[in-house]
Amino acid sequence: MFATGVPFFENQWVGLLWYLIAYLPVGIPVLKEAWEAMREKNIFNEFTLMSIATIGAFFIGEYPEGVAVMLFYSIGELFQQAAVNRAKRSISALLDIRPEEASVVRDKGLETVLPEEVRVGETVEVKVGERVPLDGIMISDSGSFNTSALTGESVPRDIKKEEEVLAGMIATDSVCRIKVTKPFGQSALARILELVQNATERKAPAEHFIRKFARIYTPVVTALAVLIVVLPWLWSFIDPEFGYIFNDWLYRGLVFLVISCPCALVISIPLGYFGGIGAASRKGILFKGGNYLDVITKINTVVMDKTGTLTKGVFEVQDIIPEEGLSKDELLRTVAIVETQSNHPIAKAIVSSFLKNTMFLAQPTNVREVAGQGIEAELGGKKILVGNTKLLHTNGIVYPAEVEDIPETTVLCAMDGKYAGYIVVADALKDDAKVAIEGLRKAGIKNIVILSGDKQAIVSKLAGELGIDRAYGDLLPEGKVEKFEELKADPTSRVAFVGDGINDAPVLAMSDVGIAMGGLGSDVAIETADVVIQTDQPGKIPMAIRIGKATRRIVVQNITMAFGIKLVVLILGAGGLATLWEAVFADVGVSVLAILNAIRIMRKKF
Repeated sequence: MFATGVPFFENQWVGLLWYLIAYLPVGIPVLKEAWEAMREKNIFNEFTLMSIATIGAFFIGEYPEGVAVMLFYSIGELFQQAAVNRAKRSISALLDIRPEEASVVRDKGLETVLPEEVRVGETVEVKVGERVPLDGIMISDSGSFNTSALTGESVPRDIKKEEEVLAGMIATDSVCRIKVTKPFGQSALARILELVQNATERKAPAEHFIRKFARIYTPVVTALAVLIVVLPWLWSFIDPEFGYIFNDWLYRGLVFLVISCPCALVISIPLGYFGGIGAASRKGILFKGGNYLDVITKINTVVMDKTGTLTKGVFEVQDIIPEEGLSKDELLRTVAIVETQSNHPIAKAIVSSFLKNTMFLAQPTNVREVAGQGIEAELGGKKILVGNTKLLHTNGIVYPAEVEDIPETTVLCAMDGKYAGYIVVADALKDDAKVAIEGLRKAGIKNIVILSGDKQAIVSKLAGELGIDRAYGDLLPEGKVEKFEELKADPTSRVAFVGDGINDAPVLAMSDVGIAMGGLGSDVAIETADVVIQTDQPGKIPMAIRIGKATRRIVVQNITMAFGIKLVVLILGAGGLATLWEAVFADVGVSVLAILNAIRIMRKKF
């Protein structure tokens, strides 16, 4: 029994004391957990099983194995805690971006207060390297901000006067002043933190199953361990020649008890989902629960909104077509100067395009806005018309018939009663929109659909550029719901909807998985969705699917490995062919292997 070779340790009481001293440091914490669980009427758990097994080992004089069981179990717990901490760091990194104070501009100068104490409408000052404490509007002319903590973007974002600034961004190049528009509790940062904190509370079906299974499985195997000891004893009364040795059968029962401990399953499966949520968070993808990591793997249809999802949601000049004898720059300059007198989004897009090249703008005179048509003005002694085809038609100006066939918005120009050309303004495609569609097809999503409120001609053209066969435009919110219900009518369809606007909220709620563009998306869409893409990049949608599939593979691997190894060693243990050493491997060893397998997802590149 003792391998020391020292006569002093051959004394049974000395050996017991020696191993008891080794046992107590690793055993007391587990015994304490078992006692606390029993007081709460949770008798059958891994702590109780380990306590019974090691006490039984000491009872039959197997002191080294009793110590080994508890020692290796404690080592397994350390591995588990280290893995959990690693997964938590991926998620809790978001919690570290909360600003602790805000510099508020008040009558007495700058006052440093808690962000919660700043009122809406007040002005805060953010120095270089500091985090923006609350959501607001830029008062300073411009500023560059590091948004990686919020969106995962590595490139700093330039924000101009009157544009939105979000809490958690870091000023990188100048001191900025920001007018607060939301209290801290309603900021984008606070919303993201709440989503992350709630994510781990929503369990995947596999997690619910394993916990329910463990509540039945553990008392059953405990009863079987008892039967392994008792049945041979009863058989010895029937067959007198059967040699029943209590210590031998008790040892087999203890081996069976240690092997049966469900630690590997109870620990590694939740850890797998936890790791998946952490890996996604690092990529700017927020899953609101482990259950959505499961559901997203079953998606076979993706329905996408157009504006703000596949496109940038802002108008940009796409093309400039001047009449012969006029250059593109001259046409753009003339139209931009006149459009400075309008607040229409299209006018602002044209002015913005011109200001990229020059800061000088002349001022038009005798400006008159014609409702629903455009603007009349004088510039450089010439009468200028800038607007749609109705404006030119009203003034009897002939323009090319081809203009009527252009699906995008066109702004026409005439000078002194003669047609001068047109500018095409449209919502620009996001840089990674094509990558997103290619990624979805590689992920096995064959059915991709666009639903949009924009003109059918524009939607069809966009779908053609992206290689999408089904695209529906001219849809009001209720029209989107009707089309979506048609897709859902197929019982084999598992549908994800991707959108960003308030009008997308009903469809997001109806989908199997609702995915919201979180950077610029509406609060309603973000609250309704199951997955939030913080970076507003559609390319992250196939990445979310890949993360979900990788998580599920790891969970299935862990379940298969744990059940397979345990079943084999359980049979060997019941037959007396496995010792407590094999039992320790079947429990603690498998737990460690499952934990190491689970944390692989945090190193995986997607």
